[in-house]
Amino acid sequence: MTKVLITQSNYIPWKGYFDAINMADEFVMYDEVQYTKRDWRNRNMIKTPQGSQWLSVPVQVKGNFFQKIKDTKISEADWGKKHWNNIKQNYSKATCFKEMAPVFEDFYLNNTLEYLSEINYELIKIVCEILQISTKITFSESYPISQEGQTERLVDICKQLKASIYYTGPAAKNYMDEKLFEKENIQINYLDYSGYPEYQQLYGEFTHQVSILDLIFNEGSNATKFMKSF
Repeated sequence: MTKVLITQSNYIPWKGYFDAINMADEFVMYDEVQYTKRDWRNRNMIKTPQGSQWLSVPVQVKGNFFQKIKDTKISEADWGKKHWNNIKQNYSKATCFKEMAPVFEDFYLNNTLEYLSEINYELIKIVCEILQISTKITFSESYPISQEGQTERLVDICKQLKASIYYTGPAAKNYMDEKLFEKENIQINYLDYSGYPEYQQLYGEFTHQVSILDLIFNEGSNATKFMKSF
């Protein structure tokens, strides 16, 4: 029984994203689709004394009608230093920051990657290693797709992977043709993002809608105790 997750890469995603990865045998990073502005591809939220704040990776958007996520380039070379300074300023007092910070600091200060997909992939790998997630990560371009429709393309990848279960977020109900999966005997499992427990968190009222970094810096090696798939 092969379980597959196919979704776009996100920048330092929230904990639910990593629960989804952990539930799958293979995670296909689906960055051949259109880059969308003001979305999770290049930004996420952290907590600060002033409330939740966006961290956005600066990217080049040339007004193209169709610009793939994987073709989206970084527009400022020093973005990593700026992001790390912001993260350090707001999380240096978190219980596990000193323990968990070095691997992130090294990436933010030393990486020279030019494409958003590469940055997202490397950070996702770092987090998966911290959380001890062993799911195989591949890229959609590794699977030749002959279909044009949105659902048809997903089914095509699932068939190539001999998937029996396909994981996807609840929003997919609005656009996905479930019958195409049923025809291929592929079960759709919609992810449930409710019911997460709270953990120790800086700066007042608790919020779940922040990057996984918040959980890692506050709980360290105990982070998976506050997730749902472990």
